[in-house]
Amino acid sequence: MFYNTKCDCGHQNPTGTTLCESCGNPLIDIDGRDILEMRYDGMARRSQKSNPSILDKVWNFFSSVKIAVWIIFFTVIASAVGTIFPQENTFLDMDPAQYYSENYGTLGTIYHVLGFSHTFNSWWFITLLFMIGTSLVICSLDRVLPLYRALSKQQIRKHLNFLTRQKVTLTADLPAGTDEAAWTSKLGTILRKKSYRIHKDKDGKALLAEKYRFSRWGPYINHIGLIIFLIGVLMRSIPGWHMDQYMGILEGETKQIPHTSYFIKNEKFTLELYDEKDLPESIKEKGQVVPKTYETQAVLYHCSANCEDSDKEPVLEEVHKSSILVNHPLDYKGLQAYQFDYKSTPLLISVRPTLSNPATGESYGSFDLPMNNPKDSYQAGPYKLTLKGYFPEFGLEKGQPISLSNEPKAPAFIFSITGPGLAANGEPYMYFPRQIDKESFSQDTINGAISQKLKLAVGSMEGVQFANYTTYLNIRVDKAMPYIWVGSAIFMIGVIMGFYWQHRRIWIRIDNGKLTLGGHTNKNWFGLRNEVAAALKKNDLEVSPKSLDTGGNQG
Repeated sequence: MFYNTKCDCGHQNPTGTTLCESCGNPLIDIDGRDILEMRYDGMARRSQKSNPSILDKVWNFFSSVKIAVWIIFFTVIASAVGTIFPQENTFLDMDPAQYYSENYGTLGTIYHVLGFSHTFNSWWFITLLFMIGTSLVICSLDRVLPLYRALSKQQIRKHLNFLTRQKVTLTADLPAGTDEAAWTSKLGTILRKKSYRIHKDKDGKALLAEKYRFSRWGPYINHIGLIIFLIGVLMRSIPGWHMDQYMGILEGETKQIPHTSYFIKNEKFTLELYDEKDLPESIKEKGQVVPKTYETQAVLYHCSANCEDSDKEPVLEEVHKSSILVNHPLDYKGLQAYQFDYKSTPLLISVRPTLSNPATGESYGSFDLPMNNPKDSYQAGPYKLTLKGYFPEFGLEKGQPISLSNEPKAPAFIFSITGPGLAANGEPYMYFPRQIDKESFSQDTINGAISQKLKLAVGSMEGVQFANYTTYLNIRVDKAMPYIWVGSAIFMIGVIMGFYWQHRRIWIRIDNGKLTLGGHTNKNWFGLRNEVAAALKKNDLEVSPKSLDTGGNQG
């Protein structure tokens, strides 16, 4: 509560001021010799405004340090919850709901349903970060502006009540006949040699010595660094600014990088294993295979047309080629592809089957048939093959064809073939690129009469593209990282400013031969007392550092 804003010196201060802007006299009537509260030098802050409006109340809410602490507390708790189980963005070809249920039971299901499986990308977590940033901005402005006004308009001759209620203070009588202005000037010269900046009033009998004022801005430099850091974090939510995904790419396969116009091809995967003689006995006994190095020969393409149209072939232009090893990523204009893992997966990528007449051996034509994302139709001479069904891993359930997985381990294609000698509406034909183990699944048996007219088969291994391995790459894009680094650097500058330097101020005034001194610093009071005592000693006034404590008196 502020009792009076008008000082005895006649200066009218704003509501919320605790020390007079003009003379420094305390405006709050406190009994005894309590040390003054010197934060912001007693200047009024906007959050102390009387009769606040709605905007002022919002300002007051975010300017509160207690509110800031609570927001940070909830953010820390949310961050901790987000690390209980793995986040969804670390998964490789897994259904999140099934993963959490199977691995963590009911608790995992609840974790996924509540959205904690993508905590750091959730709207509520981003809102918490935004609130922290808002609080930092308003807290800083609410305090730095009054502090700047106070430090830029410091009065040299302070009120006696201001000086005697500092933590470092002294009252003493100068020897009779002392030239007060000369004595003050000499003390200023002594303190100037200690890196103090000296300010004297017109009659030369009052002095302000100050150094390391810049250290007072250290906390606000911290805030600026944190604000830039948080802006960098929030910028990651801008589309195209941040990506951290995992892709599995078969050998020889070309895949689009999600949410970009880039495609990446696993041109070749190389695996080198440790020789058995180089392995310890414990691993030999388990029969484990230990990789020494594994490498992906990757090609990066930029798509210029038909990028999102599955019915048309994308127009790709090679822009970069690189070997990807562990800790040695492909790097192109901020897009990075890290080697994450691999899996031995002997799978088909594509085949080039030929449609022919089994009786005469006449060939009608060939076409490329990929195992992933096949086209809707193909042409082989006079015959058109329209895709009616595709099963990457063929199986039967209650007599109906199904796919056991999304990997082309045992692919099957159902075509409707139209052309010479066939029904006008087409005849079904089932094609298995790989031999099915069960005899009842042979193509001739399943296809029946049409197998006597047409046969779809690969003539040689030259028409087969096979993948022995799947490489798993971690694709990263982080355009906001420079802002995060800049924010971190600015934060550290603020820490160093506030940690290694202390703002020190010494005020003196001489009234009819009586010296009154007050000193203030934000830390290391012991050093300030010693510095003041040493300066006074050189100016022929012997005092001990202990006598400079509040209440000390040298007469």
